[in-house]
Amino acid sequence: MKDFLLIFRTDIAAMPKRSPEEMQANTKRWMDWIGGIAAQNKLTDRGNRLNLTGKVLNPNNVITDGPYTEIKESIVGYSIVKANTEEEATELAKECPILGAGGNVEIREISVM
Repeated sequence: MKDFLLIFRTDIAAMPKRSPEEMQANTKRWMDWIGGIAAQNKLTDRGNRLNLTGKVLNPNNVITDGPYTEIKESIVGYSIVKANTEEEATELAKECPILGAGGNVEIREISVM
C-alpha cells in the first residue's frame, strides 16, 4: 500500500460560529471518520489541525507572514492514509466532515525518496 496525504482546506471567514454543543458534535464526526479509517487498518497518521498563522520563507531568505490573506482557502489540517490507488484514497476522503462544512480535501500520493 502507498501513503496518501489528505490536505483539508476551508474558507475560515465563511465558517459559521458554533455553539459548544455543535463543536462537540463536529469533533465527534471527525473522530468517527478517522476511527473508521483506522478500523480498516488504513490510517498512517491521524494528523492534526494547523494554526491559521505562520511564516513563508522565499528565495534569498525573504520571510513574509503567511498564509497569504488574499488566498480564500486556508489549509486547516491533514491526515495520512494508506491505499493501493489514488482512487481508493479518494474514496476514504469522501466521508471527511470538512466537505459538509463547505471545505475540500486534496489527495496527494507521498513519494518515497
